[in-house]
Amino acid sequence: MSQRPRPVPGPRSPHPVAAFPVLLAVAIFPVLLAVAVFPAVLAAEPAAAPTDPAASAPTDPAGARVVDLASADGTKLKGTFFPAAKPAPAPGVLLLHQCDQDRRIWDGLARRLAKAGLNVMTFDLRHFGESEGGAAERFGRTAVTKWPDDVDAAFRYLVSQPGVNREVIGVAGASCGVNNAIQAARRHPEVKSLVLLAGPTNAEGRRFLRASPGLPILFGYADDDQYPETITTTQWLYRLHPNPGKRLVSYPDGKHGAEIFKAHPEFEETITDWYLTTLVRTPGKAPAAAPVAVPRGVETLTALEEPGDAAAAMAQLAQARASDPRIAAPPEDILNELGYERLRTGDVKGGLAILKFIAEAYPVSANAQDSLADAYVAAGQPELARASAKRALDLLPADPAAQDERRREAIRKSAEAKLK
Repeated sequence: MSQRPRPVPGPRSPHPVAAFPVLLAVAIFPVLLAVAVFPAVLAAEPAAAPTDPAASAPTDPAGARVVDLASADGTKLKGTFFPAAKPAPAPGVLLLHQCDQDRRIWDGLARRLAKAGLNVMTFDLRHFGESEGGAAERFGRTAVTKWPDDVDAAFRYLVSQPGVNREVIGVAGASCGVNNAIQAARRHPEVKSLVLLAGPTNAEGRRFLRASPGLPILFGYADDDQYPETITTTQWLYRLHPNPGKRLVSYPDGKHGAEIFKAHPEFEETITDWYLTTLVRTPGKAPAAAPVAVPRGVETLTALEEPGDAAAAMAQLAQARASDPRIAAPPEDILNELGYERLRTGDVKGGLAILKFIAEAYPVSANAQDSLADAYVAAGQPELARASAKRALDLLPADPAAQDERRREAIRKSAEAKLK
């Protein structure tokens, strides 16, 4: 079963296999990212009073102000503009919050950037913080597909302010804000630098990164992130991005996304220096940096991004794991998404190879068996599809990853549909 609905800019592409309508109907978790996200991240409710990581940060520069914005459909949004402490025209930076916080998670960094001479904009997405809309609707398909309009409303405000060099803009995003930041860079060539903290993007976003060798990006995460799949996706995005000045910063603790600042305020200084380098000293450029090694499983994800033989890539990973049991398989959800991407684009052989690997690497996963059944349907092998669907139902009661009632019911319905 396809595990994540894909609500990023534009509608989800219909599955090319007529036998798969159930895939589009059983999206079971709110989407964490405008196209490729982790349900658990989106399901978490923002804290009533997000921690302000700026306890030791510089005082607010004169003129910091709360502002009212309007998205394209009229939804009212709330933001904060931090003007540069220095009066000369200066670049702007747009900070996009994660989906278990609101714009205040960025306050400490925003103050530092403004004191350093950059104009900074933060805002709350609809249904978050002080923006219009109730929390119960924040991850609905309608709301998530409007995120690009909300981001653009804040972007327009930032570049319209006196003293902002509208041709040199930086964007940062954490968690679901990672995809929002990448999509903003796709829409706005004025974006010359990115900071991406612990989050995924969709296939369009990954293609954009691969095709943007001139865009410097700083990636970051903490090893104790409560959403560990975002560590893998951060390493993956870093690995596939071809810019020689890219950086990957990690900390042993700090939790998710911009929460890192509370444990490591020095990370704010690192990001401030990054933006001063890539927006002021050498706009759109970062000095070459030594590459950081990533796990073997991440290398496989990178290989799967290429149009080559997915079956060969999966066979190589399986062989490597057989030789060294310490090599971890990539997270199930990420591989599952890549398998369905292959099926949707007509690469049934590649999709089947990926989904077979998942079923072997995650032998107690009911969803892995149900996904494999979908691949067998696409491959025209109905008996194997039925066998995998039956196996999914057998595993379902004891599957530790399927104890949520909605998820369990969705897997059951998907598997049973293939047995009719």
